[in-house]
Amino acid sequence: MDNSEEMVRGAAGLRDAVEALRFGAPVACVYNPLRYAWAVHEAYLRRYGRGRKRVLFLGMNPGPFGMAQTGVPFGEVTMVRDWLGLSGTVDKPCDEHPKRPIDGFACARSEVSGRRLWGLFAETFGTADPFFADHFVVNYCPLVFMTATGANLTPDKLPATEVEPLFAACDAHLRAVVAALRTTWVVGVGAFAQARAVEALAGTQAKVCRILHPSPASPAANRGWSAAARKELVAAGVWR
Repeated sequence: MDNSEEMVRGAAGLRDAVEALRFGAPVACVYNPLRYAWAVHEAYLRRYGRGRKRVLFLGMNPGPFGMAQTGVPFGEVTMVRDWLGLSGTVDKPCDEHPKRPIDGFACARSEVSGRRLWGLFAETFGTADPFFADHFVVNYCPLVFMTATGANLTPDKLPATEVEPLFAACDAHLRAVVAALRTTWVVGVGAFAQARAVEALAGTQAKVCRILHPSPASPAANRGWSAAARKELVAAGVWR
């Protein structure tokens, strides 16, 4: 079943929908990697987004040194290039913040969350194709939000009036992805992603659980995240 074209159309629709939104203070700068890193994101969808995916891992939104640089969810540069085998041209966002430059695959910073997440999959499945035979990874929201100083802002910190249309677009996209992939399990990477999946997928057959977010800002994640996440997936019944 080649549903990658449906995945590409859905991502392009989300890209355009969220780009039309406007955000006030404390948001000073917004990056949309589905626009300037579209070539790599489309390649990711076409290469790995085919067929049924029993398990969908759902992140919150792009990290400044992950998807913001590569266009791939949790897109730590070396994992995307060397394990997923993806590369390509990444342009500059229209309004680049001087403290958050987009260097694409030349980015020298490592996205710890992405290194941990994709590292778990590499440890478990060896190569990418066995993982993607039954799994996929998407972000709930495709936008990167920054303050005037360049500090990262997550979607849960935005005013309710601004997140309502944002979440409406992201919910619709998530439902479309789950339907296209015929997903059984949606695994929220962290509490925010789990909560959005529960709300967006209410009334569907999809089952939702979560794993600890691999962010280095989490003390628990810094104490053996891979083992903890694996234990959670087994306990939920997602993995054996």
